[in-house]
Amino acid sequence: MMNTNLQYVKSEGIGKITFYHPQSNSLPGNLLRELAALIIEAGADESVRVIILQSAGDKAFCAGASFDELIAIDSFEKGKYFFSGFADVINAIRLVPKFVLGRVQGKAVGGGVGIAAAVDYCLATENASVKLSELAVGIGPFVVGPAVERKMGLSAFQTLAIHATEWKDAHWASKNGLFAKVCADIPALDLEVHKLAKILADSNPEAMRELKKIAWNAYAHWDTLLYERAEISGRLVLSDFTRNAINSFKAK
Repeated sequence: MMNTNLQYVKSEGIGKITFYHPQSNSLPGNLLRELAALIIEAGADESVRVIILQSAGDKAFCAGASFDELIAIDSFEKGKYFFSGFADVINAIRLVPKFVLGRVQGKAVGGGVGIAAAVDYCLATENASVKLSELAVGIGPFVVGPAVERKMGLSAFQTLAIHATEWKDAHWASKNGLFAKVCADIPALDLEVHKLAKILADSNPEAMRELKKIAWNAYAHWDTLLYERAEISGRLVLSDFTRNAINSFKAK
């Protein structure tokens, strides 16, 4: 399956999903929903035993929410709908009965950090700095927060959420549990991702399914929690503070 912004290829039991956006792989609402649907599709594909989730290019992994779309939101309903897209992606990763490996080749911001936190196992390069920038534009990492806190703990999540303009490098992210392994560069990252994916593709699918079920057993309430969090962001994005902050960021 391939279109302008999404690609899904399969080989030897490995399903590889790649997303792309010309603005540093940011995620507009339609792409979020297509990505969530594709993750579910890969999860149901009997020929696939493990999923790799990655973005295109050799720079940013994901710039998070699309500023152009954020500034165009003019109602609470549209705001909630947009932020629910991140909930859809996180819950899709949670619900598929296969391990999802994250390949983070560059910087991750906001929702990009949320995706890196939601995958079952994440590998990155030394260029993969992270930042939860939402508070700097008057919102907050409400939807992605549960995924980040689950993976990194409350202390690290609060550090990222409060220092919204400060980058944390890949080794800090690894030390705090976001990245399982940090590689020197993209070729080394691809080698490690493929090596692990091949091992898992050759492993017992039933055993992996049960392991994933155990790992996510306590998070069924995300079916409602993440959408409740989307309501908070959907309300705050309408504020004058947020609109002015987003316009200031776009003007830089």
